[in-house]
This record gives sequence, structure tokens and C-alpha cells, in this order.
Amino acid sequence: MTAWSPASARIWALKYRLADAAGQPLETDIEATWDRVAKALAAPEREPALWTRRFRAALADFRFLPGGRILAGAGTERDVTLCNCFVMGTIPDDMGGIFAHLREAALTLQQGGGIGYDFSTLRPRGAPVRGLGADASGPVSFMAVWDAMCATILSAGYRRGAMMGSLACDHPDIEAFIDAKRAPGALTNFNLSVLVSDAFVAAVRAAAPWPLRFGGRVHRTLPARALWEKLLRAAYDSAEPGVIFIDRINARNNLWYCETIATTNPCGEQPLPPYGACVLGSVNLAALVRRPFAADAELDLDALAEVARTGVRLLDNAIEVSRFPLPAQREEAIAKRRIGLGITGLADALVMCGLHYGTPAALAAVRRWLTALRRAAYLASTELAAEKGAFPLFDRERYLAGANVAGLEPEIRAAIARHGMRNGLVTSVAPTGTISLVADNVSSGLEPIYALRYARQVRLPDGMEGTEHLLDHAYRRFRDLHGPDAPLPATFVTAAELSPEAHLQMQALVQEYTDAAVSKTINLPAEIDFAAFRALYDRAYDLGCKGCTLYRPTAVRGAVLGDGGGAVRRCTKCAAAARVHQEGCDLCTACGDSRCL
Repeated sequence: MTAWSPASARIWALKYRLADAAGQPLETDIEATWDRVAKALAAPEREPALWTRRFRAALADFRFLPGGRILAGAGTERDVTLCNCFVMGTIPDDMGGIFAHLREAALTLQQGGGIGYDFSTLRPRGAPVRGLGADASGPVSFMAVWDAMCATILSAGYRRGAMMGSLACDHPDIEAFIDAKRAPGALTNFNLSVLVSDAFVAAVRAAAPWPLRFGGRVHRTLPARALWEKLLRAAYDSAEPGVIFIDRINARNNLWYCETIATTNPCGEQPLPPYGACVLGSVNLAALVRRPFAADAELDLDALAEVARTGVRLLDNAIEVSRFPLPAQREEAIAKRRIGLGITGLADALVMCGLHYGTPAALAAVRRWLTALRRAAYLASTELAAEKGAFPLFDRERYLAGANVAGLEPEIRAAIARHGMRNGLVTSVAPTGTISLVADNVSSGLEPIYALRYARQVRLPDGMEGTEHLLDHAYRRFRDLHGPDAPLPATFVTAAELSPEAHLQMQALVQEYTDAAVSKTINLPAEIDFAAFRALYDRAYDLGCKGCTLYRPTAVRGAVLGDGGGAVRRCTKCAAAARVHQEGCDLCTACGDSRCL
């Protein structure tokens, strides 16, 4: 890694540097943060000094990025959790139970965890409430209560609470749920997703009727295609709700025999059972490229395997040292020892290896990289099982019979049969937004480069927002190596320049090598027509994705990130279309010229 950018240093200081009660910094640099985290997570080991050194080596140069909750909370006295992801308990359909669960949500958000809720257990609007002579207000009304609660909580480390709200596609209030965020300002603390079953997809494709049910009876029936159209129109107009293919998630769950998953965490990379929790960490692929931008550039697969093995152990220890807001969350975490080892910097690594995101050559390279990562991660978990014991709910025969585990290489399956697994699920690909910014703004998760230069809003300690102007890591490294005037290689492709198919192909490929799920946003131009937009959901389902989130800029939702002048323009020198116009009109990414419209 080259020199750390000032913007990344500022974000580290704002989000992750340890400070005293008065807000005075206790860490002078990122190395002090790495020392703190490594020491804290080595504490459960028989040889903590040895593992402190090994964890510290993995953290160096941002090769391994622990999740933000670990980076902020490990080794501190703060009453915070090290888990990024939670799904809360099943909400009972009574007033006392509903508000007991609201309290649990508040406690979890207070400690810094993002939460997911399935509201499908609440009776539909207008259903009678026995003994009161009144009608139910429906799940969407109670979501507004959760939203108001979340708005009052400033999570640890200045991290706003994030929530996923989901509803089954056959719930009688599904249409109201679909429309819930059409109005600006509605349910702003929620991401919304519809739980789409295989039966619903089949009904849509067969133009069949679709019954809406609750409590064992059919409330009404409507055409499946009409409901699907309504859902996609809402997503087209306001970028929500997303879609979770819930049956596929359960069918390919390693722990199929001891849990049923109803929803996911806010960003979708962790489908979890009631009270499920997960610690996250990512291997930074961009930090493992040898000879970047040279003709023989390549990813160091040995280093990848080493970092992945160390990352598994680090995350497994994070379960031991983490606080949990609720006893049920701790019990669930210990019983299954779920971890989410993922990747970040994928797009930057591709660029530095001379590969164009989404092309067959890039997909082949990513397949090699993820094969190596999965092998190392699973074998590390089997080695930990031999050393420390398998997760308590491990059942050798049924675990090996799972659809996902059945597809693993014979070497991995043999190791599982011999030693068991320390962790019920091992891999997950998170969005890694802020930690990737700290790591010199590497491309986040499996996403393509957003833009070579752009502006991002960050929340300040006083609750106000500031703007950071950022350079993509690979772009900055190229300029450091080749100077400000060298034409950029064509491999410097950004999210706006890629076809939706390129996005989907990468999502499907990464999902193939991931136990849990992957967080992926497919950015689309505002002018895409609805028919093309709709076809992408069918394509995502057919490719084997576990969910689909499409983002088309709209008047309701605006853009995800400020582009710092990054609208798609045409260069006056080379006439290249669909190239991102850089901040300050300083560069065309096609020819390197500075004269842009």
C-alpha cells in the first residue's frame, strides 16, 4: 500500500480512533488502533502474545479489515457489541410482545448493531383484535414506531442505527408495505425488502392467481403478475423495496437442519435466524496485488490464503470477546459461531491486474481468487474445530448433506468429516463502506469503482454532515506510479459505465463462493426503461442470486454518493461517451485529456 490519504486519516479519526470520555484522542495513528484490536482479539488464545503478532501482521497495510464494530470497539471499555449484524426475535402478534421487542431493538441499536426484522407475524390492517372490539392497524403502522425509535438513537461511534424491514410476499398487507417508502421522508431508518418465495416466482411466470394469507386463512387473491408489477414499479420509482429470494436462502443454508431464516441484516449480506448475530471482516484484495499495473501483475494467492486463515481465527475470537445486547443473541452466536469473512477492494484489484470488471477474463480471475479464499477459510475453520471444538450444534452427517456444503471440494469435505467445523457459516460479502474508505478508499466489497473522484457526506460528532472529496485507491496509485498526464488504461471502468449484466454476473459468481449472502447494489441510469429494469430481476433469480437491489436515481431518492462533478459526459477530444467526468473537469477517463464539457 502507498501513502495513506488525508481523507482516509480523517475518517479513521472520526469513526474508529479511541478517545477518552472527554473526546480526547488516545491513539496517535492507525497503527495504535491495529495494536489495540490485535491484542484484544488474541486474548482468548493459549498463546496470546503469538496471536497478537499474527493478527497485527494481517491488519498491517490494511490487508485484513475487521468490521467497523470490531475496529471501533475491540479492546475498549465501551459497552458496545463487536457484531455488525443482527436479526431480532420473532415478533408476537400482541401489543405487549410488540413493545417488548421494540425495547430489544433499542438496546441493540444503542450498542451499535444494525438489525433486521420480519414483520410478517403481525396481523393485517383491519383484522379484528379479540376482546377489544377494535381492528388491527397492521405491520406498516408498527414499523413507523420502530422508525421513530431508531431516529432517537445515535449508535456508538456516531453510527446511526440501521434497520431492515421485510414482509412476506403473501401477507395481506404486502401492497401497503410496497408503497410504504414512496413518499419522501417515510420510514427513513429502514431498508425494505419483500420476501419472495419460489412459489411466487412460479406464479408470476405462469400468470397464476396469488392468495394473500394470514393466520391460516386466505384474506384475498390477486394476480401474481399484478403484485410483481406493483413491487417493481415502486422499486423503479423510489429504489425500494428490494427483493430477498427467501426460499433459496434457506435451501442453501449450511445450518438448514437447525434454523429457519426469515430475513436479513440491513445490507442483506447476512440472512440470520431469530436473534442471530454475526461478526464481519474482509480480505482487502487490492492490498495483495503484486506489481500493480505491470504486464505481469497478479494477486498473491499465497498471501490471500494466509490472510484468510488468520481472519477466520480473528473473527472466531471476536465472538468470545464481544458484548451482546441481549442474552438470546449471545446464546445464538455461541451455539453456531457464525462469522462473515468477505472481500473488499475487488474492483481495484482487477484494475491493478489489467482486468476489466465484468468481462470473462475478470470473472475467471475472481473465480480463482475466491476458490483460494474459500478453501483457506473452510480449512482454517476445520483446524480450529480440531483445536478448540466444533460449534455446539454441529451435526456431521446433516451438515455435510447441506446443498452448499455438498458442493465443496472433496478435500474440504474430508476435513469437515474428520474434524468438524468451528463456524457454522464462514463467508459473507458486506458492503464495507466506511472501513474501505479508511483503507485508502479501496473499492468497496465486490462493487465496481464508483468514480475515480467523488464527494461523500460523512456524519460529524455534533450530528452535522461534512463532505470529503475522495480519490479511488487504484486511481491514486496509478497517478503516483505514472504521473498526472499518463492516459488511464481502459480497465479503469466505473459503476456508471458497466452494463447491468456485468454487475449481475459478478454478483452471481461471488455468491457461488459465499455461504451467507453478498451485498450488491446494481447502479442503473435514470433513463433505463421499465421493461429492461424488470428483466433484471428475472435474470438475478435465474443466475442464482439470493437477492436483488437495483438503484436508479429518482426524484424521491436522489443519488447514493455525490459525484463531485461526476456526471456522464462526452469528452471534447476523443468523443468518448459514458465516461465519468471527473471533479473539476480535470480528466477524461478514456483519453486522459482535460477538456470536458
